[in-house]
Amino acid sequence: MAAPAACTRFSDNYDLKEELGKGAFSVVRRCVQKSTGLEFAAKIINTKKLSARDFQKLEREARICRKLQHPNIVRLHDSIQEEHFHYLVFDLVTGGELFEDIVAREFYSEADASHCIQQILESVHHCHSNGVVHRDLKPENLLLASKAKGAAVKLADFGLAIEVPGEQQAWFGFAGTPGYLSPEVLKKEPYGKPVDIWACGVILYILLVGYPPFWDEDQHRLYAQIKIGAYDYPSPEWDTVTAEAKSLINEMLTVNPSKRITASEALKHPWICQRERVASMVHRQETVDCLKKFNARRKLKGAILTTMLATRNFSSRSIITKKGDGSQVKESTDSSTTLEDDDIKARKQEIIKMTEQLIEAINTGDYEAYTKICDPHLTAFEPEALGNLVEGMDFHKFYFDNVLGKNCKALNTTILNPHVHLMGDEAACIAYVRLTQYMDKQGQASTHQSEETRVWHKRDNKWQNVHFHRSSVTPSFAMK
Repeated sequence: MAAPAACTRFSDNYDLKEELGKGAFSVVRRCVQKSTGLEFAAKIINTKKLSARDFQKLEREARICRKLQHPNIVRLHDSIQEEHFHYLVFDLVTGGELFEDIVAREFYSEADASHCIQQILESVHHCHSNGVVHRDLKPENLLLASKAKGAAVKLADFGLAIEVPGEQQAWFGFAGTPGYLSPEVLKKEPYGKPVDIWACGVILYILLVGYPPFWDEDQHRLYAQIKIGAYDYPSPEWDTVTAEAKSLINEMLTVNPSKRITASEALKHPWICQRERVASMVHRQETVDCLKKFNARRKLKGAILTTMLATRNFSSRSIITKKGDGSQVKESTDSSTTLEDDDIKARKQEIIKMTEQLIEAINTGDYEAYTKICDPHLTAFEPEALGNLVEGMDFHKFYFDNVLGKNCKALNTTILNPHVHLMGDEAACIAYVRLTQYMDKQGQASTHQSEETRVWHKRDNKWQNVHFHRSSVTPSFAMK
């Protein structure tokens, strides 16, 4: 049989039907494949309105989704690029959100929660085995294949997913949803696959009692709770939950990511693989009642934010959350909001943090740490160079070998008025005043001030300082 001719246009292959949902730059519509009559969901993105970075993200999402083929993941069947539109053709999932389905059930037990989290873990395990980290696991992204009883749970929305080979840990940007963010992301530390397991722990906790382990209307207090893993199992609702279920939550909500259980290990936990013997079969009416309130809060926020979207002009880099029907709406920062990893405030904080790390390496005379943060061909104007532009690390190494970390017993640096200018996605410039307190050779406390500008460039997901300029002052000791 002759191979069919390659089709480059969406309309050659599919008939578009009714709208299922709408986002700022996309619309989701039901479509029917002409050759088979099968139904799919087409996410139609208007590429004319996308920035170069947004376009890269779209390509990344399509590339990641093509890799993933699993019964518990919403599958990408086709990706078609036309002049002004990009079409992503996904499974048509008609069962709505898992959490909405649970509250409509006549019976819901701990064993049912175990079956739900098992399917979620199966999807996460498949992602991790294929070098993919989802980064936005939350109830809104857990859908059901159909309205039939026992329909499969499907993980959706890979818009924030990243490719992370092996057990690599790096700073991939601030991404996720506040109530489900892991401690390592909030601390802006290198992270990887364990962030998804932390989110699974939060989801499992909600599945068992209908409310989240970390909750505060004030986001700073919420983050403080998460960073130290401050959750508990209050009476009376947790008294009826088995010790094995709590044990699995504890292993998922382990603050240290290197000690956190993996998806593969979690699937072997007795509460999952021996649920008939271990998990309670008692109906949890209180959980269902709490989950109804939890869902209502999420839906109310979604409705308010849809109205906000219609009346306010949002930037393409603002915050996005997913509705159960697959569409996207923008919303303000609260515990159900997805923060995009290019959130401008977070990116600026990242540059400030990198600058602080660099200065810390200087203060402690740690040349090895300094070389990791700086480009090998670093250029600099500084007082010690007597007005000349110096390139490379040798000029700076002299001060590390002979001055820094040796002449001063105590050193404290404060960065004042930092201004970060983001120049595209891979470059940034920071200007600030640097105050350095130190004890001089006579044991007197002194303060030194300089004005600095540093240029940062991102290579292989890693920021490096490529140039700096320091004001001309008369230092009591060399300051790189």
